[in-house]
Amino acid sequence: MRKVNFTKMVASGNDFVVLGIGVNPKGLRSFGRKICDRKYGVGADGLLTLGKSRRADVRMRIFNADGSEAEMCGNGARCAALFVAGSPVSRLPRFKNMSIETKAGIINAQVKGDKVKIRLTDPKGIKLNMPLNLNGRNLRVNFINTGVPHAVIFVDGLNNIDVDGIGRQVRYHSKFSPKGTNVNFVEPLGNQSISVRTYERGVEGETLACGTGSTASALILAANCKLLSSGSIDVKTKGQEILRVYFERVQGGFRNVWLEGRAKIVYKGECYV
Repeated sequence: MRKVNFTKMVASGNDFVVLGIGVNPKGLRSFGRKICDRKYGVGADGLLTLGKSRRADVRMRIFNADGSEAEMCGNGARCAALFVAGSPVSRLPRFKNMSIETKAGIINAQVKGDKVKIRLTDPKGIKLNMPLNLNGRNLRVNFINTGVPHAVIFVDGLNNIDVDGIGRQVRYHSKFSPKGTNVNFVEPLGNQSISVRTYERGVEGETLACGTGSTASALILAANCKLLSSGSIDVKTKGQEILRVYFERVQGGFRNVWLEGRAKIVYKGECYV
C-alpha cells in the first residue's frame, strides 16, 4: 500500500482533504470516494488536489465525495489559497495575493490571516423566475452559473424545508439535464442579508455551506430586488458562519464578484491506498 500525506481543511463548515503539489495518487476519482468516506476514510465533502500551472500560481482540481469532478468550488478555492499561502516554499508576500487555475477559469485570491477572499469568474446563464413542476407542484426557480450551476429558490420558514428531498428532485430535474444543478433555498433576512441552505451536487445531500451557492443566492437576490449597482450581501450558512459576497452590476449580469470568509487547517495526516 502507498502512503499519501494529506491536510484536512474547513471553510464555513465545508470540509476538504487537500493534497499538496506533487502528491498525485493514481485513480483520483476512486481515491476521492475512498478518502471522503466518513466511515471508512478521512471524511470530507470533497478532495482538493493542487498542481503546477502555466497560467496561474497554482492549479486546483476538486473531486466531490461521489468521485465526480466539479468545475469549481468557492470554499474549496478559499482552502486552497490558505494552503498555498502557508506553504514553506511559498514566495508570496505577507498580504498574499495569488491566482488559481480551475476548470471554470482563473480566479484570484487574497489571504490575510485566516480570512480568505476570492474573485470568482464572471457569472453567466442568469434566468429568473422559471416555472418548474415537481410532481404536480409548481415552483418558481432562479438559475445562475457561478463557476458551477446553481438553482436558487426563495422560501419562508427555511428551517422547515426538506432540503434533501426537494433538493434531490430539482437537482435531477430534466430542465437541468444532463449535468444537473446544485440547489439553494434562500430566506431574506433584511438589511441586504440572507440565510441559505444548499443541496450539493456530487455530495448528494445538504452541506453546512457552499461558497458558489452562497454567491449564487446573493446575486439572484440582487437581480430580483434591483439592488444598487454595486455593494455586498451577507450570507448566513447552515454552519452559522457569515460569508460576504461583493459584486458590481452590469447590463444583463454581474462582474467583479468576490466571496469572503474564514478558512482553517484542522489537521495533517497520512493515509494508505
